[in-house]
Amino acid sequence: MSISPLAWVAGNSVVEPGVVLGAHVTIGPYCVITAGVVIGEGTVIASHSVITGLTTIGRNNTFGQYASIGEVNQDLKYAGEPTTLVIGDRNHVGKHATFHRGTVQGISSTIVGSDNHFLNNVHIGHDCVVGDRTRIGDNSGLAGHVELADGVEIGFMCAIHQFCMLGMAAKIIDQSAVVQDVPPFVIASGNRAAPAGINEAAKAFLALELYQQLLIFQLYERFYHQALSIDEVKATLKAGESDYPIITVYNEFFARSARGIIR
Repeated sequence: MSISPLAWVAGNSVVEPGVVLGAHVTIGPYCVITAGVVIGEGTVIASHSVITGLTTIGRNNTFGQYASIGEVNQDLKYAGEPTTLVIGDRNHVGKHATFHRGTVQGISSTIVGSDNHFLNNVHIGHDCVVGDRTRIGDNSGLAGHVELADGVEIGFMCAIHQFCMLGMAAKIIDQSAVVQDVPPFVIASGNRAAPAGINEAAKAFLALELYQQLLIFQLYERFYHQALSIDEVKATLKAGESDYPIITVYNEFFARSARGIIR
């Protein structure tokens, strides 16, 4: 066990041998932290939380009450293999959140980036990859193997089907069910989720030059109003990659998309 002298652990919490706590880590009352967990400097764990497995948490994160972090995943093929959960820095995790570690059938790890905001009762399933600066609302969940690019926004009471990809700055409206991939900057809504416009308020969109913003609208037009095939759109993207840097984001998305995009 390696606990910084500057860390604080409530007297009625259980911290097993083999745990690493950085400076200024705070472990609230009635928590259980099991062997193999590493918690970085300045992270705060609220009361009644359980952090277990081979879980590594970065700096200056906050976890609400009754969080369950690093638990055994819900994949019935899991047989106790030493898979991991890795969480970056400056994330806010709400009350009753559940983050599961990966499976050997997937990437053997669940990976969460930095500067994300997860509200109450959020579930992150096994082998998910979450980028930076995402936001997930109350009672929403990611099934296994879901990927969120940077800046994705998910409203409350949403469900994201396993193996789905959500592109950069995509936005999912409250109470939606996503069963296919959502391209970058696209707003999706409904059960099953359908395209509902461009996420013009996204920071990633506002940071672009006007000509690239216009290109995003043109691509949306081709995807959804002209009803072009994916192959036709891909050919257009390839032709303009050298002139429009944002096209690289779309090409990378389509190169990895396997479930088809929402239509």
